[in-house]
Formats: sequence, C-alpha cells, structure tokens
Amino acid sequence: MTKSQLIEKVAEHFSDFKKREIELAVNTIFDSMKDALINERRVEIRGLGTFRIKHREARQGRNPSSGADVSIPDRKVPFFKAGRALKVQLNVEDN
Repeated sequence: MTKSQLIEKVAEHFSDFKKREIELAVNTIFDSMKDALINERRVEIRGLGTFRIKHREARQGRNPSSGADVSIPDRKVPFFKAGRALKVQLNVEDN
C-alpha cells in the first residue's frame, strides 16, 4: 500500500473532510514518526508493532562484483518488530 492509497482509504471512511486535510493528517503522523526515530525514540502502534533504531557496528564486507574487501562504516538502521496481534492475524488459518 502506498501513501496515496492510504489517503484514499482514510478519505473513504471520513467523507466529511477534504482530501487535502486527510493528506495533511497522514503526513503529520509520518513526520512525527520520522522525528521520533531520528531522535532515537521508539514508535509503538498498538495492534501493529514497534519501530526503533538499531546500531550496526562497522565491519568488513566484500564487493560482490569484484570480490574486493570493502570497509562498511557503523550506521543506524530503522527496525520494525511486528506486534503480537498482527502476528496472530497473519497466521490465522482460512476455514
């Protein structure tokens, strides 16, 4: 699902609002999540999961095309852990 599809879906449920207002709300939510992650705070959305930042240490890697060793610097990467409710819904058997 893309951000524009998400905006469309929300607009279907909240027809009292203009599409531009819904887009502003969705952008505000995503910007708040990005700001929290940039400041290394975790973002928890009940029923969905948790976003946080993980630190990856510097390491030696290999260039796949040439086989040469390359140095990979330490870095921060976003990490998502699915919540229990989402995991249960994903694994429900269709009857």
